[in-house]
Amino acid sequence: MAAPAQPKKIVAPTVSQINAEFVTQLACKYWAPHIKKKSPFDIKVIEDIYEKEIVKSRFAIRKIMLLEFSQYLENYLWMNYSPEVSSKAYLMSICCMVNEKFRENVPAWEIFKKKPDHFPFFFKHILKAALAETDGEFSLHEQTVLLLFLDHCFNSLEVDLIRSQVQQLISLPMWMGLQLARLELELKKTPKLRKFWNLIKKNDEKMDPEAREQAYQERRFLSQLIQKFISVLKSVPLSEPVTMDKVHYCERFIELMIDLEALLPTRRWFNTILDDSHLLVHCYLSNLVHREEDGHLFSQLLDMLKFYTGFEINDQTGNALTENEMTTIHYDRITSLQRAAFAHFPELYDFALSNVAEVDTRESLVKFFGPLSSNTLHQVASYLCLLPTLPKNEDTTFDKEFLLELLVSRHERRISQIQQLNQMPLYPTEKIIWDENIVPTEYYSGEGCLALPKLNLQFLTLHDYLLRNFNLFRLESTYEIRQDIEDSVSRMKPWQSEYGGVVFGGWARMAQPIVAFTVVEVAKPNIGENWPTRVRADVTINLNVRDHIKDEWEGLRKHDVCFLITVRPTKPYGTKFDRRRPFIEQVGLVYVRGCEIQGMLDDKGRVIEDGPEPRPNLRGESRTFRVFLDPNQYQQDMTNTIQNGAEDVYETFNIIMRRKPKENNFKAVLETIRNLMNTDCVVPDWLHDIILGYGDPSSAHYSKMPNQIATLDFNDTFLSIEHLKASFPGHNVKVTVEDPALQIPPFRITFPVRSGKGKKRKDADVEDEDTEEAKTLIVEPHVIPNRGPYPYNQPKRNTIQFTHTQIEAIRAGMQPGLTMVVGPPGTGKTDVAVQIISNIYHNFPEQRTLIVTHSNQALNQLFEKIMALDIDERHLLRLGHGEEELETEKDFSRYGRVNYVLARRIELLEEVKRLQKSLGVPGDASYTCETAGYFFLYQVMSRWEEYISKVKNKGSTLPDVTEVSTFFPFHEYFANAPQPIFKGRSYEEDMEIAEGCFRHIKKIFTQLEEFRASELLRSGLDRSKYLLVKEAKIIAMTCTHAALKRHDLVKLGFKYDNILMEEAAQILEIETFIPLLLQNPQDGFSRLKRWIMIGDHHQLPPVIKNMAFQKYSNMEQSLFTRFVRVGVPTVDLDAQGRARASLCNLYNWRYKNLGNLPHVQLLPEFSTANAGLLYDFQLINVEDFQGVGESEPNPYFYQNLGEAEYVVALFMYMCLLGYPADKISILTTYNGQKHLIRDIINRRCGNNPLIGRPNKVTTVDRFQGQQNDYILLSLVRTRAVGHLRDVRRLVVAMSRARLGLYIFARVSLFQNCFELTPAFSQLTARPLHLHIIPTEPFPTTRKNGERPSHEVQIIKNMPQMANFVYNMYMHLIQTTHHYHQTLLQLPPAMVEEGEEVQNQETELETEEEAMTVQVDIIPSPTDTSCSRETPAFQTDTTPSQTETTASETGASSNPEAIPALSETTTTVAGAVSAPAEAYTPQDATSAPEGTK
Repeated sequence: MAAPAQPKKIVAPTVSQINAEFVTQLACKYWAPHIKKKSPFDIKVIEDIYEKEIVKSRFAIRKIMLLEFSQYLENYLWMNYSPEVSSKAYLMSICCMVNEKFRENVPAWEIFKKKPDHFPFFFKHILKAALAETDGEFSLHEQTVLLLFLDHCFNSLEVDLIRSQVQQLISLPMWMGLQLARLELELKKTPKLRKFWNLIKKNDEKMDPEAREQAYQERRFLSQLIQKFISVLKSVPLSEPVTMDKVHYCERFIELMIDLEALLPTRRWFNTILDDSHLLVHCYLSNLVHREEDGHLFSQLLDMLKFYTGFEINDQTGNALTENEMTTIHYDRITSLQRAAFAHFPELYDFALSNVAEVDTRESLVKFFGPLSSNTLHQVASYLCLLPTLPKNEDTTFDKEFLLELLVSRHERRISQIQQLNQMPLYPTEKIIWDENIVPTEYYSGEGCLALPKLNLQFLTLHDYLLRNFNLFRLESTYEIRQDIEDSVSRMKPWQSEYGGVVFGGWARMAQPIVAFTVVEVAKPNIGENWPTRVRADVTINLNVRDHIKDEWEGLRKHDVCFLITVRPTKPYGTKFDRRRPFIEQVGLVYVRGCEIQGMLDDKGRVIEDGPEPRPNLRGESRTFRVFLDPNQYQQDMTNTIQNGAEDVYETFNIIMRRKPKENNFKAVLETIRNLMNTDCVVPDWLHDIILGYGDPSSAHYSKMPNQIATLDFNDTFLSIEHLKASFPGHNVKVTVEDPALQIPPFRITFPVRSGKGKKRKDADVEDEDTEEAKTLIVEPHVIPNRGPYPYNQPKRNTIQFTHTQIEAIRAGMQPGLTMVVGPPGTGKTDVAVQIISNIYHNFPEQRTLIVTHSNQALNQLFEKIMALDIDERHLLRLGHGEEELETEKDFSRYGRVNYVLARRIELLEEVKRLQKSLGVPGDASYTCETAGYFFLYQVMSRWEEYISKVKNKGSTLPDVTEVSTFFPFHEYFANAPQPIFKGRSYEEDMEIAEGCFRHIKKIFTQLEEFRASELLRSGLDRSKYLLVKEAKIIAMTCTHAALKRHDLVKLGFKYDNILMEEAAQILEIETFIPLLLQNPQDGFSRLKRWIMIGDHHQLPPVIKNMAFQKYSNMEQSLFTRFVRVGVPTVDLDAQGRARASLCNLYNWRYKNLGNLPHVQLLPEFSTANAGLLYDFQLINVEDFQGVGESEPNPYFYQNLGEAEYVVALFMYMCLLGYPADKISILTTYNGQKHLIRDIINRRCGNNPLIGRPNKVTTVDRFQGQQNDYILLSLVRTRAVGHLRDVRRLVVAMSRARLGLYIFARVSLFQNCFELTPAFSQLTARPLHLHIIPTEPFPTTRKNGERPSHEVQIIKNMPQMANFVYNMYMHLIQTTHHYHQTLLQLPPAMVEEGEEVQNQETELETEEEAMTVQVDIIPSPTDTSCSRETPAFQTDTTPSQTETTASETGASSNPEAIPALSETTTTVAGAVSAPAEAYTPQDATSAPEGTK
């Protein structure tokens, strides 16, 4: 299997090259944003640029990239466009710029929206140009550019400006392009359309001739474009050379057709036009399909188009067609053909009289129609309205091959889509993994088109939605699997042994050689299937590895996926592996098959089950795993072995590879999607259309839901009545009680509910009355009933003063329907989520809520906050493997909850025992939950009822207060509560206390009744299932876990009513959809009532590693982002409390009215300046260091030594001033730079107790969702902006810091970038050299923005900063040393306690030891070769170990905490230096992680 050639990577030009370019010189003269005096507009400039720069370079991406980046479109082209100056070069230049914006994935239509006047004129000219003759004014290459532009227009229907133009091309009047007989047939099928058609005709007659001609041109545009394409296609020869321009034109045209067919608004009328043009028949018979090299992609695109033209949907209504309806349509087609044959063609009698199943295969249709003449075939086709009628005595102009294919392809039996899907193996094999056409390499430039489905705004049906996601998810997983296999297998270094076998010269953590492999079970197929129900095998490996790796292998869980690999290397022992050469031939890889772990076998050969019980200890190092193989794949392989005599794949495996658990959920997700496609996947009616992207996007908002709830208990949401009034501005608040002393929370609020779709009212007075009523809220304070006399009985209360937008989000979340909350950084998304959960829990105690997040970290944050609210912990359950990281002593996992229930049961039975004893009842009531229940019924209830009858109101007189206490039967039991229990102030108060005490007792027995099940169910597994299905009210899991366990959850009968999703904009579209369907529908309806999504689509999307899927297929678009694009109403949180107001300004331009919470202005930490630094944020320009800017040791593994050294020097400076190291994080935009910075820290200061390590050194993408006080950010790039051009990444980078942000970058590069202007204009307004105040200690009293009293020093470049830090460090060492010398010479009398000196001496000794070890950690100025060799003191450090927090290293950087330094301190003269010479950044620590 030859590996395909690696595609070339586009090399971005350097800043110096950019400046030298002709384009840049013109930009500086005419349109560059930073130029003050610009020359006037000159049309000749556009002509020159187009001819000399674009056409001459054959539309080279590099040239177009430069033009687009220089803001050519925004500041010159569109700004000056008008019909008078419009020309070919002008049109083409605009199209090139728009296409480039789409390629770069940046917003393209903003500039057109600002100046929309000339867009209709411009668009009409584009249409005209697209139909021009190819040998005329526009070349085929130029028309391909126009096709791409049109494709972008059709895919941007959410933009009003575009939609208004495109609509005219794809509405019903376009049927003018149909032949008359076909038009009549279609209008006859749908009588309603006839009425519309007549109306269109009438309107046309009223138009003036010129307008009518223009309208006719637009309506016929797509029909004419198809005809033009067919003529181009026919000009492609079979074997002679063909220009690639023709091939690219054909590919782009088919891509446009697919996109039109895959969207319902464009497909509705266009599908008939496409069918009438017989485009598919022309394509399948064309020469291009038969050209192996050039036609490969064209053929793949054609198959996609064929799939969509015959998609199972009613084009007019948009309803999905069932299997039966599709069969009926097929039968109707055949029978109409049979009727025509019977009536008019005697030679087809046999065909006409046969049954359908006998004649609807391709073979039988060719047998019947093949012998007929061309004219007869034409007549048959014209009877079916497929072709115009053939005039008498004339021969047909179509050739026979075309006519035969037309009839056969239209009437042959189609293969059921779902059947194909069910027979498909889910694991990729070696054939798919290394096929470049199916799984492109990471170097996808965005130039060509690919045969991949796209995820845009709308989908045809749920089946289409799931299928596109299924295909993309499968291919993206395959790409990651390919990377893992290549990494693991090449690490194992398979070589050919002397005897022809395999010998492994290396080792891999994630792969092991197989000792033995046997298939142990092949189960019988189900009825109607031809593949086994299951296939199991045993794999034996020898785990002679380090203990922690052995634990990882033994820790493989059920459902984990592994890969079985066969290698037959041909290279002799010792051959070096070259990562740049094709992988397969180097290692001799032959087969790859997937398998799923069932479990490890114990000594007796039984599978060890997962569970709460400890796993048995196995002796020796040999381990056997029982695995499930893919039955479909096994059946295909065995068939191939038996029929073709191929070798048995399953006898050849010699490597087993595992993958990281986090990345290994693909098989379960694919299986889940496939199961969903096989079931009637019931989405709630109120969500169905929104998910597909149709209808009214606000139809699921609570204000439009028919079951809106009028009165809601807001529980502890409001802190006071004033808070409540401030939370509903513009509303009239009526409180049911007048006394201000009683107006205290909790509050119940009654909202005015408008019934569904309001009636049209004509009376204005009624309207006014209605609005007045709609603004009135009725607020009823209520008292939570007393829960008992103990302090822990008091409910936990919310303490957060929510803003009015947060209250709106909470209110929307409590109402039924879809709630979307956009939460910018620091706006309290998690607090809102937790309050919604708590309020739903209290308002609807019978309902169950499912919480889904992207990461375990977010889930744990949510859980920690939920526990601080008034929610009974027995109702909480956390599924998945992340619960180990919960920072609480309590275990919320399934087995943790089982243990909690069992322990709680014992505690409660002890309480029952104490109660029994206090009441003097004999017997053993506390033996089981059951006996306790009887005790409550016969002993406790009877005493309580007797007590109530004694103390309750008798007639008109109130009973005496003392009676309440006197007759109380449980005094002895409550003796351990705070005394006195009864206050004796009033009858009502004491009676409420007595009832509270009884509630406390009753709750004990209620819980015991719930826990009875755990007495009846004996195994931990059964108990945990019971908890999940019956007991838990709030169940939390990650989206990955939901996809993995859907099958098990549905089987258990899992039920829930509400879903809350946190981090929704970071979850893949399909992983957001699956949690909606984790339960079986009830009576054909989903019981889902609420769906709350909280996220921020202005921050980073889900991670997609392959650029082709990310850019071309738009796979990175989350469902949350798509809903926002479609126009679903959102609640935008608008007050942040994380960062200083000045830092917030760097990113708040991206959000609607994002302001600051009051405490950001008031708290001292926000108003105080950053010690030792003049500014709270600064952009620091970093020029080339030793003539080098960015470097790229591996593809996409970018590093910048100058920036890395500068960042570390500033970090060390801050620590030396006294900043705590764990309050500083270092971020960068590339993995390569992250590794470089970690290395420099290890080398310069990592183990130095005066400095320590930063809290984190990581990438911006990895740090999303986290924050720190001070962020040092390195932007790395000096040639092209790279992926920071994605504004979402910029927003994340700018919003991580609370108090200080210092950015290191090449300013000349980033300040020109249009997308980044709002942030960089603020950054460049401040000096671009670092301003420091070295004599100002941390913390300072200086206010932010004040002039400092100390001297300000300006740092010009990195070497100056590094030398400065070195000198500062040496000075600190010497002064500290001198101070301790003096201290040790003081007489004991001057020290208050004699012990203190001793303590200091001991401290000194330990410090001496520490400092001796630290010698030469910070290289001296003489040590200029900070090469990548690991220093002697850290031989075992790996990159993963270096990402430790300052607290872990024990490093303290607070000056007060620096212990005494003794004489040995002077040995640390090998100290901080300017890394003045060569720092060689080759071989950057480890392979790129997922190179950004």
